[in-house]
Amino acid sequence: MEQLHPHDPHRIGPYRLLSRLGAGGMGQVYLARSDRGRTVAVKLVHPGLAALEEFRIRFRQEVAAARRVGGEWTAPVLDADTEAATPWFATGYVAGPSLRRVVAHGFGPLPDRSVRILAAGLAHALTDIHRAGIVHRDLKPSNVLITLDGPRVIDFGIARCPTGCGAGPTRVGDVIGSPGFMAPEQIRGEPVTAACDVFCLGAVLAYAATGRLPFGDAEHPGGLAALLLRSTEAEPDLAGVPAELLDLVRDCLHRDPGARPGPAEVLARVGADDTVADGRALEPWLPTPLVARLGRHAVELLDREDAGPDRAVPAPPPLPPSYSAYPPLEPEPPPRPWTASTALLLAVAAVVAVLSAGTVYAVMSGAEDPRPPVTSPRTPVAAGSGSPSASASASALGSASGSASGFASGSAHVAGLLPEAYVGTWQAVRGSQTWRLTLTRGGVGEQVMSLDVQDPGFACSWTAALHGAPGPDPVELDASTVTSGAPPTCTAGGRSRLRLLPDGALRRELAGSDGPPLDYRRQ
Repeated sequence: MEQLHPHDPHRIGPYRLLSRLGAGGMGQVYLARSDRGRTVAVKLVHPGLAALEEFRIRFRQEVAAARRVGGEWTAPVLDADTEAATPWFATGYVAGPSLRRVVAHGFGPLPDRSVRILAAGLAHALTDIHRAGIVHRDLKPSNVLITLDGPRVIDFGIARCPTGCGAGPTRVGDVIGSPGFMAPEQIRGEPVTAACDVFCLGAVLAYAATGRLPFGDAEHPGGLAALLLRSTEAEPDLAGVPAELLDLVRDCLHRDPGARPGPAEVLARVGADDTVADGRALEPWLPTPLVARLGRHAVELLDREDAGPDRAVPAPPPLPPSYSAYPPLEPEPPPRPWTASTALLLAVAAVVAVLSAGTVYAVMSGAEDPRPPVTSPRTPVAAGSGSPSASASASALGSASGSASGFASGSAHVAGLLPEAYVGTWQAVRGSQTWRLTLTRGGVGEQVMSLDVQDPGFACSWTAALHGAPGPDPVELDASTVTSGAPPTCTAGGRSRLRLLPDGALRRELAGSDGPPLDYRRQ
């Protein structure tokens, strides 16, 4: 999560905004709370899209369709105003990090049993989505949230912008999806059917089990073009997929849509009746450290009820070092008034660090449990996300970012200077964008980084100070500041890390981002 920016609205419809959750191709997403106390995620459409009547027509239709999706395995659309000057819609806020964050940023691939239950939950979600006449089109790890009860699917069925927020709504021939998870027929621009979602399901399961995309990624030789070619022509790399799921995953990834199983067959083949029911896993399904993290974030969200545009958000209480996979990035402000609910969840957060997953699950999912929300996936609108996929804003493109693991949790500034090996000008090219990173000699607290991105549609620049250089590698930088470029395209970023790679490249990673890292070459 990210605190609200000065230009953000304080309210959208009946909802008071608490913080930013991220940005997508269609607009900005906020954590919000209704006047009656319900926590929701509100997506505000990008102003450029709001001005297009063609988009508004499709937006009305798809919001209406998405509101028909029932079931317990998706985030329901609760409210919307499709006629507002800037249209918006609100969904139920799901209590958990994204699958992408879980696998890539601290926990690694899921155990075999967790993957099987993941398959069951996602197949149930697709059943509900398809029953409403919707094809998700972009099922991927960042659109799958992990909760104590089971997985939840988000971001389905709403008109989105495939090639940038200035491009207008999707039309025949437009391609919506994420390379590495898209079905071959999606890549070729053919009609999208429910079978495309099953292909995405297979790719998501392979990723959850192995930590790798089954067809590689755009960082491999040949870049994006080679990835798309492999996705349409090559056999998937399924090494590491559990033997009991191997045939199912391979069938889901079949190049022929007609040869893929439907969601009902997936449910039967994973034995869903024995593992899930009524939107819940029948037994604890997550590794203990991940359960611990969910308990910690339950406390964080309770504190956000006192947060707003003019109030900081308290940091969650510390856990033992072995559980500090997601570092708190904000300074710790004065504590909020103590309440019974906070005391209970503080106890839960402490207990989860040392008790078994089964005991924790019983505490947090009992009959009296209000199921308090925890954190949503952070896709920061920050300089440093390095993910140009679905968003046209550099807030999701701000820098090439990646894993948040390895950032010191609440660490103090460490005295030191930027190592000489980092000093100089570095450049990276991704798509139509050219990123230029300049590092100068300086000490902790001094401006050592300037970063700019040039694209035919926009230009942004940032600076950042040195946070710490405890050794020659890595180097940590403070949150970035925008020096040129207007919001919402250009927005400030979070803390980042620099690392020199064996091949001489420089990698910059932003804490908490779901985007892949971008590697710079010395100029």
